Amino acid sequence: MKKSDFHYDLPPELIAQAPLPERSASRLLVVPPGGAPFEDRHVRDLPSLLRAGDLVVFNDTRVIPARLHGQKATGGRVELLMERLLGDGEARVQLGVSKAPQPASRIALDAGGEVEVLARDGEFWRVRFHVDGPLEDWLQRAGDLPLPPYITRRPDGADAERYQTVFAREAGAVAAPTAGLHFDEGLLDALHDAGIGIGHVTLHVGAGTFQPVRADDLSRHVMHSEWLNVGAALVERIARTREAGGRVVAVGTTVVRALETATRREGDGHPRLAPFSGETQLFILPGYRITAVDALVTNFHLPESTLLMMVAAFAGKSRIFDAYAHAIAQRYRFFSYGDAMLLWPQVGAPA
Repeated sequence: MKKSDFHYDLPPELIAQAPLPERSASRLLVVPPGGAPFEDRHVRDLPSLLRAGDLVVFNDTRVIPARLHGQKATGGRVELLMERLLGDGEARVQLGVSKAPQPASRIALDAGGEVEVLARDGEFWRVRFHVDGPLEDWLQRAGDLPLPPYITRRPDGADAERYQTVFAREAGAVAAPTAGLHFDEGLLDALHDAGIGIGHVTLHVGAGTFQPVRADDLSRHVMHSEWLNVGAALVERIARTREAGGRVVAVGTTVVRALETATRREGDGHPRLAPFSGETQLFILPGYRITAVDALVTNFHLPESTLLMMVAAFAGKSRIFDAYAHAIAQRYRFFSYGDAMLLWPQVGAPA
């Protein structure tokens, strides 16, 4: 399977540059199983598209102000994008520089303090911050919100709220779990009133989510690593939901990745979800059978991205590309601040 198999052409004006005034006013393309026609709805319609006893699972990670700027001793400008806080003032970062720095060199930060370059770490760098106070607290004061590279404007005050889910609580992500951005308190209340449960996982989305797939042969692609936690209470709740005939609805590909990582295939071949906390490099593409969720709410994803490959694994590649063609024709808004889809699995669908 090749990266080029997942290319599509997107008119650039369909890339949403800002959120709508109301979170749940975004459009929702419903992609039913089989060959049933697509439905053009809105995210606020979701309670009527699900049923009592279903369980909707969100990612409760919180985006940190992860973008910083500074200057090397030689005078060259540097942009730093946090990938992971490592503890004791250390972090894994992307460095936007014209020439790679040397280990032990220092970067003077515009916001005050310094960064000491420790070592190369794959496509990233391991660094130590010399700043006032704990690094996470300092970032809240000094860092800028890291909007995705396809949003071409600078972040403003509104982004501090809108590029964060209303249920965000576990700080550590450098990109938002964007499907969750569509949910406001009114929609969460409507789900509750409809008898639909709500659960949470944590997966700290890393800057690697924006790294392009460089190898056309997908068997050579190495997936970036992200930290996640699937708690015992959620595992038990999912088991009860399914025993009662309810469905598990993931909000976002990060929830799918978390739950699939926590799913074990035992000797009898049956998948079993278990509590899990740790790293994942799970790469889901057509040929992989997703069993941890029964439906997926997700935004539209970049051409040739691992996220597009994941949704193709869930709903079938041809079905997904038909849905994307429909969305483009109907002028849906794409990517992080764009519209969403409700996908149902295509059991037996061709990859």
